[in-house]
Amino acid sequence: MIQFKEFTLDNGLQCIVHEDPTSPLAVVNVLYNVGSRDEEETHTGFAHLFEHLMFSGSVNIPNYDEPLQQAGGENNAFTSPDLTNYYLTVPAQNVETGFWLESDRMLSLAFSEQGLEVQRKVVVEEFKQNYLNKPYGDVWLKLRPLAYQTHPYKWATIGKEISHIENAVMDDVRAFFKKHYSPLNAILVVAGNITFERAKELAEKWFGPIPSGVKYERNLPQEPRQTQARFLEVTADVPLTAIYKTYHMPGRTSPDYYAADLVGDVLGRGNSSRLYNQLVKEQKLFNSIGAFVTGSMEPGLLVIQGKLNVGVDPQKADAAIEKIVEEFRMEYVSAEELQKVKNQSETSIVFSEIELLNRAMNLAFGKLMGNPNHINEEGAMVQAVTVEDLHRQAQEVLRPDNCSTLIYRAAPGNEAREDLEEVLEEM
Repeated sequence: MIQFKEFTLDNGLQCIVHEDPTSPLAVVNVLYNVGSRDEEETHTGFAHLFEHLMFSGSVNIPNYDEPLQQAGGENNAFTSPDLTNYYLTVPAQNVETGFWLESDRMLSLAFSEQGLEVQRKVVVEEFKQNYLNKPYGDVWLKLRPLAYQTHPYKWATIGKEISHIENAVMDDVRAFFKKHYSPLNAILVVAGNITFERAKELAEKWFGPIPSGVKYERNLPQEPRQTQARFLEVTADVPLTAIYKTYHMPGRTSPDYYAADLVGDVLGRGNSSRLYNQLVKEQKLFNSIGAFVTGSMEPGLLVIQGKLNVGVDPQKADAAIEKIVEEFRMEYVSAEELQKVKNQSETSIVFSEIELLNRAMNLAFGKLMGNPNHINEEGAMVQAVTVEDLHRQAQEVLRPDNCSTLIYRAAPGNEAREDLEEVLEEM
């Protein structure tokens, strides 16, 4: 059981404190309720760009990293379609440095043309290296708009196209900050060797004076029910042909989420899953195959992805996947098979809570979903899924007309023929 206490500052900042006197460290985690889903389709990539801009200095602290490193701390951040999360870890006795740094850039981020230009170049280079010039790097740039026709999940967190970042101007940057970066749109989690009273005192001292801002009200277009299978085939300079299949599924706050998640686990979690056993071990059509879910706040995707063995016809391989999926969709799994994947899932949850930083992040994410105690309830939610729940979600999620398929074909002459295992290890 992860113990925590909550309070809310007068300016609307929601705060959670998790005391762990056994740790020599303290974590300051600030989650902003903004992700790539909140962007305009003509200005994508801004949430991720802002993640970088937040490290370019504030009015009072020109170099964010320097004072943190002097305090013995380290930091990082990440952006997803649903949120942007900033976190730092310091020796507990230096935790006030973390409050100072995070509050100052929430209050007075430095907006300079030079800072924007530097970070814009960094993000553009990241776009090129990780998405345009890397084998399989552009898969999600193609797969998201294939699976989503309306919802802003249809573009990747990095952005829909590189020109949106290249053409970003200061007025757009300031407007984005004003709209999303304020106490009313943030969640502060403090965890580690610090008392609730001390954490509250520091939160009031450093974050309390910041103006509330305007509450961001999300009103996104909803994705209509998919009623027809979609297909896309591309050819690229990659070592192996790959197949990606997506199925729309419930979002994280849906009561059906965990049943749909376990559908993916039965199909493709690990080397004992149905897809791996039949398509890798027995039929030897695939070199690797698995399934996972995007875990999105709003209705997300169950994804099957695999790389084919050299010489295998992708149409044959795709048909083999669909045969297994349809068989699974029409039958009831055994109680033993369901219990196995439930235990695997719960084990992952337990291990994720070992690290102090993960506990802080999970508390913040639960609060964003409306239930900070989600961290203590998730295991029970998994174990509560029944065979009937699984069957019902399999029938709904794995409908053939709910599927979008991307065949990512290796260009002629590019298929790996030697040192295949070494190539795959580098991916």
